[in-house]
Amino acid sequence: MIFLIRNGKYEPPEEYIFLDGNTLSTDDLVQLGKSRYKIKLTNEAEQNVTKSRNLIDKILQENKVVYGITTGFGNFARTTIPIDKLEELQYNLIRSHAAGVGRPLSPEKTRMLLALRINVLAKGYSGISLATLKHIIEAFNASCLSLVPEQGSVGASGDLAPLAHLALGLIGEGKMWSPETGWGEAKYVLESHELSPIRLSAKEGIALINGTQLITSLGAEAVERSNLIARQADVVAALTLEVLKGTSRAFDSDVQMIRPHKGQIAVAKRLRALLHSDTYPSQIAESHRFCNRVQDAYTLRCCPQVHGIAHDTIEFVHSVITTEMNSATDNPIVFANRGEIISAGNFHGEYPAKVLDFLAIAVHELASMSERRIERLVNPGENFNFNHS
Repeated sequence: MIFLIRNGKYEPPEEYIFLDGNTLSTDDLVQLGKSRYKIKLTNEAEQNVTKSRNLIDKILQENKVVYGITTGFGNFARTTIPIDKLEELQYNLIRSHAAGVGRPLSPEKTRMLLALRINVLAKGYSGISLATLKHIIEAFNASCLSLVPEQGSVGASGDLAPLAHLALGLIGEGKMWSPETGWGEAKYVLESHELSPIRLSAKEGIALINGTQLITSLGAEAVERSNLIARQADVVAALTLEVLKGTSRAFDSDVQMIRPHKGQIAVAKRLRALLHSDTYPSQIAESHRFCNRVQDAYTLRCCPQVHGIAHDTIEFVHSVITTEMNSATDNPIVFANRGEIISAGNFHGEYPAKVLDFLAIAVHELASMSERRIERLVNPGENFNFNHS
């Protein structure tokens, strides 16, 4: 169950997780999606956010021309915006980019998306005010979740459309959902939780929509699930080998050490631990002691090699996703300590997108091996037990 329900009523979580923009794990994010925690900022994060905003305010006071703060965006980067139009620009930016399509993300996935965006803003490189960020955290803690369509991310420009939809509800426009109200107009859902729409000032609109948080939050969930699947695949493979009266000799540690890939060694060790040994003899394996079969099928014998690279791939993807989760992906980026604003390309979604392609290939390979083992279990022409029944 995603949300805790007691006596027919939603009960918010009591535990808090402190975000600083640097230490969020994939498991933490999945748990935040499942409504296990509320969010608070660390003191250091609050200080970093405040320093970043102070630089924005200084730029505004000095009437400097800085991209995304006192200018337009994209083709209008050289167009200076009058001071009295800066707030309107931020609202219009969100409205214009809220152009996704398809079904809404589930509450669990939307909570993950919102939590991850809060974590990125907490790093202190976006220029959002501490008051605005705390207002967003209040909405998260109340599970007031904007309607975010499933489709709209464009990869090369990050998650502009999904993040714009996420921000749209927070400014009191569009649709929003909470466990207590269901779907409704965003401003009324917020009002029912004694919250008001956030008020955007210069830079804050663009600070809410630049990044890779949809790709990355979905990737965090996928890599957590993949890790469980890979471990389960090892156990199922061992059980299948046992039932088919296979041998564990192919998993000998010396065999693995002359091709010492990390995943291969780990899978072989796990299979040896689950299968027949002198310490834990298997009756099935003992009954096969004098069989005249030379070796088992690929799908049994090659589990360390095939499952092993899947485990290594998952570990690699986990590393990249974790780095992305704790990265500043805004544009322009506010370097308060240097007193500079730099327009760059950290919003680009290639890192999480590419490794998730790798992850899909790895999980597919586990599924392919599993399907062939199932065939061997149920096909009388392949099953040793059927032939000797």
